[in-house]
Amino acid sequence: MLLVHIKKYYESTTGEVIPTDQYDALHISPVHIHKNKVSHKKAILTLGKEIVQHIRTHHNPYIEYHADFQSEQIATEH
Repeated sequence: MLLVHIKKYYESTTGEVIPTDQYDALHISPVHIHKNKVSHKKAILTLGKEIVQHIRTHHNPYIEYHADFQSEQIATEH
C-alpha cells in the first residue's frame, strides 16, 4: 500500500503520470488479501521497479538539499 501512496503522491505533486503497465497486468492490489504472499511480493517489486524507472528516466539522478524551512533540511530531486 505504501508504494501505491508514493506513486499517487508523486503524480499529484509533479503532474506526471507513472505508467505501471507491468504492475497492472498482474491484476493484484494491496487490498487483495486472498492472493498469496508470492503474488504480492512480485507485485510490490514490479511496482517499485516501474516507479524508480520513471523517476530515473525523467529526472537527474542526484539529490540536492535545500534549507528552505528554518532549521529543517529537505531532500529534493531535480
